[in-house]
Amino acid sequence: MDGGSELETLAKADVGAQVELPRPKLKGELTVEEAIARRRSVRDFEADLLGLSQMGQLLWSAAGVTSKHGQRAAPSAGARYPLELYLACEQGLFHYDVKGHTLIKVRAGDLRAALAAAAHGQSFIAAAPISLVFTAIYERTTSRYGERGIRYVHMDVGHAAENVHLQAVALGLASVPVGAFDDDAVAAVLRFPPDQKPIYIIPVGYPAPDAP
Repeated sequence: MDGGSELETLAKADVGAQVELPRPKLKGELTVEEAIARRRSVRDFEADLLGLSQMGQLLWSAAGVTSKHGQRAAPSAGARYPLELYLACEQGLFHYDVKGHTLIKVRAGDLRAALAAAAHGQSFIAAAPISLVFTAIYERTTSRYGERGIRYVHMDVGHAAENVHLQAVALGLASVPVGAFDDDAVAAVLRFPPDQKPIYIIPVGYPAPDAP
């Protein structure tokens, strides 16, 4: 399936429909050291769209299952896995189903401009072909660790986000961490369930030629 057909599949999918993602690759052409050295925060993106294989690889790097026992790509305190992961693109808003490695469509339409507005008008969020949005269900962790669990959730999202930033470099893409946004506005725009709190946004795309 070519990239255009893949994105058409996303656009035509009904809300609630599952879209299978290609199996993630377990070996790339760039070493970890090279990815670390090249990683930069980039806010200028080309208009080129991403395909399902790129989207799937990024999502898997953040939260994908990596063992038969259910362990994931990023560590989590007590294996509580409080994070949920969404992908916003021109074709809609999608939830990443970790166990099935699929995208589940939760909203139709392009919400990137509204997401940028909820992030204090940071226009590069609307310009990037995709943004990954992490939410946290704090109770998954605090039910075991109490108030200390809040810190663990924030550590968890840091682990997962860094995986995304390095994976982006390995794919020839660029990313930028975004923490400046109105929590309630983001939750309202994307219609998150009440128990899910947005805590991190990562726009990803091809870097513009003059990007650092």
